Amino acid sequence: MPCALPRNNKQMLVVTPTLSIDDAEIEEQFIRSSGPGGQNVNKVETAVQIRFDAANSKALSRDVFNRLRTLAGSRMTRDGIIVLTAQSHRSQDRNRKDARNRLAALIARALVPPKRRKPTKPSRAAKQQRLDTKKKRSLVKKSRRQKPDRDGW
Repeated sequence: MPCALPRNNKQMLVVTPTLSIDDAEIEEQFIRSSGPGGQNVNKVETAVQIRFDAANSKALSRDVFNRLRTLAGSRMTRDGIIVLTAQSHRSQDRNRKDARNRLAALIARALVPPKRRKPTKPSRAAKQQRLDTKKKRSLVKKSRRQKPDRDGW
């Protein structure tokens, strides 16, 4: 008889194969959508607003949080809570999935550290080429200037 292992019913938002966020850290609130849509808009709360406390999340490191703060911009409050609203679909479930996917994409972008710039200097040949081009251009402009006649004009 096979042994049944206890199943963990914890829901997770999978950002990358190595990072998942517990659903307990994501707060969902359903609100009414704005815009046209007739009676459905006035009766049904299909839009979803999700809140994720990135500042206190155990899944994110300090560096990732700082990059996330920059990427999120006005979508993050001063307290470090990301607020996303999805209302492009007519169904509550599709808006919920859309908001969760947008949150996962935002966090995934913050996971990638920016490439460090290696300072470089132009080569001696490049500097000489720049000066030669400037000299040539100067001669072209000089040749276009109006030359006075023998009489003065």
